Amino acid sequence: MDQEMEKDLISLLDEEGNEHQFEIVDALELEDQEYLALVPVFDDPADSLEDSGQLVILRISEEEDDSGEQFLEAIEDEEEYDKVARLFMERLADEFDFEEADEDGEE
Repeated sequence: MDQEMEKDLISLLDEEGNEHQFEIVDALELEDQEYLALVPVFDDPADSLEDSGQLVILRISEEEDDSGEQFLEAIEDEEEYDKVARLFMERLADEFDFEEADEDGEE
């Protein structure tokens, strides 16, 4: 029986207001904070070949006005980002072929 797993997709707006679609490939909680690992989804297969293949890692945060509304934000703290990225890379090693970046951020 051939069953295709349904992907968990999310749409995000960039700084210029352009919408991009991502697949949520993993989620984790670390030190009372939740994080998502995303990969871009492309309508045109040629676009996916040109993609760098990097995970997009975002923190799930809540509005400070007690509304409980959640939003995704970039992780500004380099130490926090590195710790979360390492965890995601370990968890997703069987599904993705990661290349380690050198100290200058180059692969």
